[in-house]
Amino acid sequence: MSTPGGSDPSGPAGPRNPGTSQHGRWMVAHGRRRWIAALLALVLVAAAVVAVVSLTRAGNVTPPAAQGTATQSETTIPTPSESPSETPPPAPPPIAELPPGAMNILVIGSDIRGTPAKDAAAHTAATGEVQDQRADTLMVVHVPADRRNLYLISINRDTWVDVPGLGGAKINAGLQYGGIDMQTAAVQQLLGITIDHTLMLDFGGFRILVDGLGGIDVNVPVPFQSTIETEHVFPAGMNHLDGQAALEFSRERYAFADGDFQRVRDQQIMLRAILARLTAGGALNDVTAVRSLVEFASCCLTVDKGFDPIQAAILAYSLRNLDAGAIRSMTLPTAGSGFIAGQSVLFPDYGGIAAVGAALREGRIGELARE
Repeated sequence: MSTPGGSDPSGPAGPRNPGTSQHGRWMVAHGRRRWIAALLALVLVAAAVVAVVSLTRAGNVTPPAAQGTATQSETTIPTPSESPSETPPPAPPPIAELPPGAMNILVIGSDIRGTPAKDAAAHTAATGEVQDQRADTLMVVHVPADRRNLYLISINRDTWVDVPGLGGAKINAGLQYGGIDMQTAAVQQLLGITIDHTLMLDFGGFRILVDGLGGIDVNVPVPFQSTIETEHVFPAGMNHLDGQAALEFSRERYAFADGDFQRVRDQQIMLRAILARLTAGGALNDVTAVRSLVEFASCCLTVDKGFDPIQAAILAYSLRNLDAGAIRSMTLPTAGSGFIAGQSVLFPDYGGIAAVGAALREGRIGELARE
């Protein structure tokens, strides 16, 4: 059994049959539609920028994925003189407003290789069989009721907690032993909050989505050379990254003195860069672009059953006034490191975590997430 990001065990041997939930059965029947929402909601609000460049004032819609790595300067929008004279298509129907209220979305980055993460998670949910995947990334995205800010709360994957249905383990083991349901339950219990929706993306899907955007610009705070795969070199300052380089940037920990802590900060930087790209220039005000974005994401993401394409578009549209400069992040506090059953773990700072949970419930997370 492989271990996430290194040779450390991912968790103790746990129950081999956590059971089959109604949610799990739904995932098997409808797995292909589940990625749609979460992407729209938060990580891939970004694709809208590219969509708007190629989506059109002349009614010619080109899916963002078809652009490959084309830059904006390479993309042409037909002018009236270049387009055949014909009756323009009717305006798309408006997108409804999202009802008021805050929302918590859990983002999971799976470390699975080979099998798509959504297939493995569906299999675990339906059969209770353990799969060789763990949560390499765990991040709660808090969307306030006013939709003008976003807050990213990262959880170190080695945090030792009581995972519901499994017992004491690293928090990232929930995905391995109980799929998305168990992983979500572990985060909810730790923070004392309700997770409204869950999004999962694996390594391959991440590469595809970044490449579909034509790459992403990331401001690298700590220069390093990756120890993974292509061993990409990341100089300090602004870097334009394709999907493979973006993945290596987001996964690296061995190049840093503080290991996983810098990796978590880099993952936050990556998500902020994607969100900034997607919300630039009022892209989410374009109803056609928002709907095209749903189709663009259909290859790669797994989300819970609560989102369908209509709900996904509604949430994305609700973020149209988001100020990318108002995206704040923090990492859940820990109380030092140690070893349990031969595993290197991080101990939770339960007092600090309780404060974060209360701030999320009471709409005060801005007091703590300041980065």
